[in-house]
Amino acid sequence: MADNLSDALKKLKITATDSTADSLEGCLDCLLQALAQNNIETSEKIQKSGILQVFASLLTPQSSSTAKVANIIAEVAKNEFMRNPCVDAGLIPPLVQLLNCKDQEVLLQTGRALGNICYDSHEGRSAVDHAGGAQIVVDQLRSLCSKTDPASEKLLTVFCGMLVNYSNENDTLQSQLINMGVIPTLVKLLGIHCQNAALTEMCLVAFGNLAELESSKEQFAYTNIAEELVKLFKKQIEHDKKEMIFEVLAPLAENDVIKLQLVEAGLVECLLEIVQKTVDSDKEDDIAELKTASDLMVLLLLGDESMQKLFEGGKGSVFQRVLSWIPSNNHQLQLAGALAIANFARNDGNCIHMVDNGIVQKLMDLLDRHVEDGNVTVQHAALSALRNLAIPVVNKAKMLSAGVAEAVLKFLRSEMPPVQFKLLGTLRMLIDAQADAAEQLGKNVKLVERLVEWCEAKDHAGVMGESNRLLSALIRHSKSKDVIRTIVQSGGIKHLVTMATSEHVIMQNEALVALALIAALELVTAEKDIENAQLVQILHRLLSDERSAPEIKYNSMVLICALMGSEPLHKEVQSLSFLEVVSKLRSHENKTVAQQASLTEQRLVVES
Repeated sequence: MADNLSDALKKLKITATDSTADSLEGCLDCLLQALAQNNIETSEKIQKSGILQVFASLLTPQSSSTAKVANIIAEVAKNEFMRNPCVDAGLIPPLVQLLNCKDQEVLLQTGRALGNICYDSHEGRSAVDHAGGAQIVVDQLRSLCSKTDPASEKLLTVFCGMLVNYSNENDTLQSQLINMGVIPTLVKLLGIHCQNAALTEMCLVAFGNLAELESSKEQFAYTNIAEELVKLFKKQIEHDKKEMIFEVLAPLAENDVIKLQLVEAGLVECLLEIVQKTVDSDKEDDIAELKTASDLMVLLLLGDESMQKLFEGGKGSVFQRVLSWIPSNNHQLQLAGALAIANFARNDGNCIHMVDNGIVQKLMDLLDRHVEDGNVTVQHAALSALRNLAIPVVNKAKMLSAGVAEAVLKFLRSEMPPVQFKLLGTLRMLIDAQADAAEQLGKNVKLVERLVEWCEAKDHAGVMGESNRLLSALIRHSKSKDVIRTIVQSGGIKHLVTMATSEHVIMQNEALVALALIAALELVTAEKDIENAQLVQILHRLLSDERSAPEIKYNSMVLICALMGSEPLHKEVQSLSFLEVVSKLRSHENKTVAQQASLTEQRLVVES
């Protein structure tokens, strides 16, 4: 064979320019046979022989051996080391020209050759791009789309594969294909050829390849992709096939329009059926399918319209099924159930309905099962749901009397920042305008000490911010001397003072209001800590800074007046040029600020 191959290569070099068709065919057959027996070794010999350059001249539409030459190129390009040499030998332009010919065998082998050269090869893709190959293939797909004979379906499969290899993991080339309008064509292909497994699979790979791009989702939303994928999904029995469809559904379902289309196409019913079939199984495939199906279900609920459609005023069968996941013994279902409730709890009407219908107890029971060595993701999800449910004013008292605060406090020991973050947010929502609850929690020394500790969690800005906000909220909503004393004794003052310098106006404001309450109710107790935290200097800075928001200026002046009840702090105020700064604010464009500036100025003058 080796001798035959060497002879064939020599002959080819001689005969390529001046050949009889028969001798050329014989040489090409010999090469194909050698490639079939040992592709790598034969490819190396072909590369060394310099014959690749000769192939460029053999790729003509008129020649009867063109299909075989393209087939040889397709075979050698299966090897990574051959792809660049194929590009360097100038094979791409003649191959791209062949995409316009009518001969199906030539088209098939040309599509294979270009697809293999593009596989994981930047040079291959660039050359095809430069030669305009993608547009011709997209046009071919469009014109062949409706043909269902086996030869056409095989060609369509190869062309789809070629586009996948051309654009895989390359945003620029994917965008180019999207702009060429490939998406509607691929969706149409899927609908017409859903009986052809190879072509269907290739369409799915192409969708998966394109679906990550934002611009693709907008185009997909104008097609009937949701309907086609759900139809296809219902037919699947094998795990791998379902998995392929899931991989397309997940990125597409990030688009709100497509979410609704998927819900309307009946995807939810398919997902619920999978959950039912796999929930008690310990097979690896079933466990994976359960996770994917329940995750996708939660994703569909992130869209406002799709969520509301499935909620159906709290009477929806889907909503009821999701509720039944929460008491399940399966962690994945508990997690999906709690996340789904958090997603349903995105408007006041839904939240009020769910609290009135006993959802809070279900979530507290779930949390109870995860207190000791619990599953962190389930804890996080259940706390997220409770936090959202606590937003409507009418729910707060109901949730407090149901014992939500006590249930949440069991997680104070948690060392997991995501759990800490949601715990803090839930408590902050619960005590909003609930004076008794704020007082009760504010006198809880363990809670306050933990908050002060978390106020220093530099690595976790979210936890740090929420801790500060809860400290301030405990004071603002309770207006209680006992709460203030507990916070002062636990070392909380310095954190509230730091919070007054936050980049977020809402946090600055919350801190200033809390500090004003401290100054009005317990100035003597807090005096030393306020002095050490240099609050007076900070207030001077806030009032001098033109960028400070009007409410910050207003509350800073209210606080200055309150602080002057303390002798050492009064001295500090006098030592800084407050009068000058405040006088300027009398002409502030905001009337409330200007009025407060006049009052503050009078106070400063009287007490100077």
